Amino acid sequence: MKDLDLFLKELKNILADEQIRQKESMSKHTSLQIGGAADYMVLPSTIDEIKQVVLLCKSHNMPFYIMGNGSNLLVSDLGYQGLIIKLSGGFSDIEVTEDYIVRAQAGVLMSKLSNVIARHELTGFEFGAGIPGTLGGAVTMNAGAYGGEIKQVLLTATVIDRDGEIYTLDNEALQLGYRSSILQKKDLCLLEATMKFSKGNKQEILDKIHELNSLRQEKQPLDKHSAGSTFKRPEGYFAGKLISDAGLKGYQVGGAAVSDKHCGFLINKENATAKDFMTLIKEVIRIVDEKFGVILEPEVKFLGTFDID
Repeated sequence: MKDLDLFLKELKNILADEQIRQKESMSKHTSLQIGGAADYMVLPSTIDEIKQVVLLCKSHNMPFYIMGNGSNLLVSDLGYQGLIIKLSGGFSDIEVTEDYIVRAQAGVLMSKLSNVIARHELTGFEFGAGIPGTLGGAVTMNAGAYGGEIKQVLLTATVIDRDGEIYTLDNEALQLGYRSSILQKKDLCLLEATMKFSKGNKQEILDKIHELNSLRQEKQPLDKHSAGSTFKRPEGYFAGKLISDAGLKGYQVGGAAVSDKHCGFLINKENATAKDFMTLIKEVIRIVDEKFGVILEPEVKFLGTFDID
């Protein structure tokens, strides 16, 4: 690592002071409200700024991580020794064309994107309204719900790699599978995406969004701090049912607990630490494996160093 003062000086040549934060608590930037401080956090607003920051980190051997809204992220209690590039509100432009193509930047919230698409009387994205987080995370994991998934509407994705190279991939090249994509496999980050929809009836679209959101409110602990569904769906099973059948409803480690409302959600119930949460994940995996011979795979991403036996 080169001189930190020089690094910060060069960083300030790329971004304004208000776009740069030091020793930023990650608990303020994740839906779990868990995590220690990151050495640096930046809030870029253009693709060029993102590229310049990535290249700067590379030249200084500065570790970096690109995140969205933090809705699927567990950050270590020790924080992150490096730089966080946060793509959120300042990187969330949406453009809708006359031929029903939507271009959106990675930092736009899925709920906002769904509402904009609905206002333009386009159908096919109703499933996305209640998915937490940003488009960047949704494309990376091919997010889906209630029969819909990103794969069905995505045309292209413009991405940046760890070397600062930017290129565009089509739907096939993205290798979109169940909660997976080439972005995960090759550690790429979405910058923007184009999607194709069809014309629909505005009221029917809004009614469908309302229906799906009502189902979520009824079945999911949306009033609790969580990272959404904690585990991927095992083939032939449902993670929540396995956890419930294992007698783990309400099971608690420190301040982290299995939700009473939906066992597929682990929640920050009482000022949980990252260690609490990670220990709970490991316990749930162990007990479900012992009882049913099914190994659950976390859907949550982990950032930083975890000192867990």
